[in-house]
Amino acid sequence: MARQFWKPSNMLYPLPAVLISCADEEGNANVMTAAWTGTVCSDPVMVSVSIRKERFSHDIIKRTGEFVINLTTEYMAFVTDYMGVKSGKNIDKFGFGENEFDGKLKLTKSPSRFIKAPGIAESPVNLECKVTQVLELGSHDMFLAEVLSTDVDDKYLDGNGKFDLAKAKLLAYNHGEYYGLGEYLGKFGYSVKKK
Repeated sequence: MARQFWKPSNMLYPLPAVLISCADEEGNANVMTAAWTGTVCSDPVMVSVSIRKERFSHDIIKRTGEFVINLTTEYMAFVTDYMGVKSGKNIDKFGFGENEFDGKLKLTKSPSRFIKAPGIAESPVNLECKVTQVLELGSHDMFLAEVLSTDVDDKYLDGNGKFDLAKAKLLAYNHGEYYGLGEYLGKFGYSVKKK
């Protein structure tokens, strides 16, 4: 079997394509797209997001110490990409309608329970986050944060009240491209379950 050796790269794909929402001290909200996010700890529930220092949201989050991770769906692919290529320095990302997106999805602020930063109503899951530590790592700063609330849209729950991944059709990011998640293959531990 032939293999190639490339320069070091972050090839941990696919990753969730998420929208990070935040608000400055005056309540002006912004949204950015991120894929450099992940689970850090389960008790307390903690996550991370790594953001380039030059991004508009970076300084807002560093000053306020809070943000919301909003999961995205296949239906939200267009607006997710748009929020990553346009800067909040130049536009109000919550301030325009579907007509400016040629009929595509717009974003609506959803009030958070414990922080001032809004969530996104169109997102199936919003994680309200309070920053506990900022790690300066080079091109990106990593914001470690405790999840204070997990807000889930009822329409994505199954009959048992469990989050239904198939119903949500979450969006994934893979080396510069967006994908829908694939089919269900098995449950944790299925490889050792007795038949």
